[in-house]
Amino acid sequence: MAKVIRHKTQRQRRRARIRGRVVGTAKRPRLSVFRSAKHIYAQVINDEKGTTLVSFSDADIKDGPKTERALKMGKELAERAKKKKIKKVVFDRGGYAYHGRVKAVAEGAREGGLEF
Repeated sequence: MAKVIRHKTQRQRRRARIRGRVVGTAKRPRLSVFRSAKHIYAQVINDEKGTTLVSFSDADIKDGPKTERALKMGKELAERAKKKKIKKVVFDRGGYAYHGRVKAVAEGAREGGLEF
């Protein structure tokens, strides 16, 4: 019997499941998070038009451990979103566990004034 190769990782399957439920609209865009080994990236997306409204990463923040940088990044992202008159978003954790840096981004965005 031939061995079946699964190309999608568990995170990709979780991400697809989440994206089936979480959709960003013009009134309530999607706050998407991507976490790499070194940095974390977030963007606010309108899925109806397929456009990124606001984006930010912790690569611009040089001081502190990764979790603190993620918290600062969430606050800065919220400030940039407020400048574009975005107050409410839906949170897309991108298949990652709601823990650590992903949670810090969400908490920073809430502290910055975003609602989700």
